[in-house]
Amino acid sequence: MAIIVNLDVMLAKRKMSSLELAERIGITPANLSILKTGKAKAVRFSTLDAICQALDCQPGDVLEFKDEA
Repeated sequence: MAIIVNLDVMLAKRKMSSLELAERIGITPANLSILKTGKAKAVRFSTLDAICQALDCQPGDVLEFKDEA
């Protein structure tokens, strides 16, 4: 897939654990892990909004497009 999820990078920059982020945004650690590893097929805007608020970042800091060609 051409969409790269840089959630682990943002967590490291903010010195926050995955568990802490999951608690702050109200999703299970398992669902956050699926998103973090790039295995998710979709992400709700409300979830992306909560992630950006918790990490004080922009959506482009979390998601990146890389052309596969």
